[in-house]
Amino acid sequence: MGRRIPVLILLVSLLWFTQPVLAALTPVRAEIDPRLWQDLSAADTIPIIVRVRDLPAVPDATAPADLLKNNALRQVEQKIQAVQVSQRSLRAELAASGKSYRAYWIVNLLALQASQADIERLAARPDVAYIESDRAFRVPLETATGDGLQPAAVDTIEPGLSYVNAPALWSMGFKGQGSVVASADTGVAWDHPALKEHYRGWDGAQADHNYNWWDAIHDPPFNPVVNSCGRDLQAPCDDFGHGTHTTGTMVGDDGLGNQIGMAPEAKWIACRNMDEGVGRPTTYIECLQFFIAPTDLAGNHPDPSKRPDVINNSYSCPSYELCSTNSLHEAIEQVRAAGIFMSVSAGNNGSGCATITDPPGLEAGVFTVGAVDTSGTVASFSSRGPVTIGTAVYLKPDLVAPGVGVRSSIPPNLYGLNQGTSMAAPHVAGAVALLWSAFPALKGEVYSTEVLLRASATPLPVAQTCGLTLAGSVPNNTSGWGILDLKSAFDNHLIYKSYLPVLAH
Repeated sequence: MGRRIPVLILLVSLLWFTQPVLAALTPVRAEIDPRLWQDLSAADTIPIIVRVRDLPAVPDATAPADLLKNNALRQVEQKIQAVQVSQRSLRAELAASGKSYRAYWIVNLLALQASQADIERLAARPDVAYIESDRAFRVPLETATGDGLQPAAVDTIEPGLSYVNAPALWSMGFKGQGSVVASADTGVAWDHPALKEHYRGWDGAQADHNYNWWDAIHDPPFNPVVNSCGRDLQAPCDDFGHGTHTTGTMVGDDGLGNQIGMAPEAKWIACRNMDEGVGRPTTYIECLQFFIAPTDLAGNHPDPSKRPDVINNSYSCPSYELCSTNSLHEAIEQVRAAGIFMSVSAGNNGSGCATITDPPGLEAGVFTVGAVDTSGTVASFSSRGPVTIGTAVYLKPDLVAPGVGVRSSIPPNLYGLNQGTSMAAPHVAGAVALLWSAFPALKGEVYSTEVLLRASATPLPVAQTCGLTLAGSVPNNTSGWGILDLKSAFDNHLIYKSYLPVLAH
């Protein structure tokens, strides 16, 4: 009897310590987005995203905090190598079956065309975590109305820039010098008179688009429309006009009096993530990957030291189009971990409450911007919060900026008016470029910059009650913390740390 107790203890101990091992050896079927079956009801094969499981023994593949914050090329190389190792087996199977795919490393993904049988087979693999749709969708983009002005002097600062006090920083010598902004949009007419001199790929005599431009729109096309620019472009082009307008609001100035940009001495780079206004989750993700570590035009030799400081994101990934929220969320978190500020439009689905419903504007890890006119009225179209993700409820937008009657650049060399939260977000992107130009130590400190912008906004009480916010309270889910105010942000910089405990959320 006395000898049986140690044996029993030994057996129990073995079971206790081997449970994790047995669990790890038990095949776990990948999560399949059930909406894929809806896609398959209309087609034999559909575009999918396959999230490959990271190798736990390689921390670089899983830890966003290790990603690139200090522009470390070695960290990028380790991340890419770790992802390639974890994808090796799956890539070999796809190659053996003759299937083409596109691989990503910002998130451990493969994108390919697949049948129902393919999806079932992939889901049974132990190295696959989840499978999502990569379906194409039309993005609800605003269209600028040309005002007929050729690039002649108008000798005026656009009202929206003055409204948020950008000229106050200009007068002190801070115009964005040393900052780089990025456009993730429909492309850019890079040689527009208001933009050419500010393009990082232009040295005043010739253009070099390596590390400054990437086209995520590839052949074969997923949009049946014949693209006016073409695809797989080796130089920037705008097939819709939207990206040229938003880039102009960030940095535009033709030197002849058309002062349309918040940070006229900052440089810009770009990535096209929409095909005549049609996007895919992977085109969005591919642009974010390029911005974390820009490459040459062949997609080789990634260099994180050439990453932008700020990305303007005036687009959405509509929920009604079954946007792949898991993979896009992971990519956004990697961008934030890399110290890149993401200014994102709230959307144009207002004026009702809880209308910020689409990625990336609903993400907690981005700075969401609503639209206001220059009289201090929130635009009726501007989407409102709160945002609910699972059991978490977030106050959105973070603040509001000019988005009504905004005049900026349009292809090929004109200027035009547009309105929407797409026009508001680049005001904030340009504002961050100005602040980081004035305070270089703030560069890359995304959280601190967000707190500073919120704390410095001009309060804008509203009667509308969305979520738990009361009428007249600030912050609220209609105007956030208020109206962007650069002069206040500049003045508050020396004391912004005192706001951190209060304004963290």
